[in-house]
Amino acid sequence: MQAIRYKRILLKLGGQALAAPTGFGIDPVVVEGVAEQIKRVREREVEIAIVIGAGNIWRGIDGISRGMERATADYMGMLATVINSMALQDALERAGVTTRVQTAIEMRTVAEPYIRRRAVRHLEKGRVVIFGAGTGNPYFTADTASALRAMEIDAEVLLKATNVDGVYDDDPQLNANAKRFERMDYIDALNLGVKVMDSTAFSLCMDNELPIIVFKLEQPNSIERVLMGENIGTVISH
Repeated sequence: MQAIRYKRILLKLGGQALAAPTGFGIDPVVVEGVAEQIKRVREREVEIAIVIGAGNIWRGIDGISRGMERATADYMGMLATVINSMALQDALERAGVTTRVQTAIEMRTVAEPYIRRRAVRHLEKGRVVIFGAGTGNPYFTADTASALRAMEIDAEVLLKATNVDGVYDDDPQLNANAKRFERMDYIDALNLGVKVMDSTAFSLCMDNELPIIVFKLEQPNSIERVLMGENIGTVISH
């Protein structure tokens, strides 16, 4: 069996990764499929931390466009990520994977508060750790939270799972001739205005030399294949 290239990873999932085909809500069958992928990677002795978005439950931009205060919309999104985190935790534990949820906003009846040393210790003991509630602050996205947490736990790579198999020079859904990049530099990604992550997250990764791999989650065993170095996504690094 081909060797895994990374010992400790941060996996960033969009909320749609847990959703029904409509893109909204939580589909138990879909969540179980994601849990199975994570379980296979964990069985390869990889230490896994996860950050999940909330787009399947709440899109803050929709509320803001109707006049909602930005901070309120962002806090609602953070709470929605905790719901997603608990759903994935349940699926993982039913699959036999010991999991802990830590949240940046304290809610001790359902999850641990985020403590960096405790999170690292969980990883060292072979537990999957899911970080909920983003950074705990409005005006910061789940992408920025994933970059921040990845650096705090000394992850070797940030895996960004999307519904597109990498970064393209044009929208592949509109342009059949769009070219996928196998590798690109952080600066190029920022200059191209790549939409897979926000500029704050890109800058954090660039300043701390944390490589990003953008890939499509729906492909069979995609997480494991990325970690083995298969060319099924785009690597963003120096």
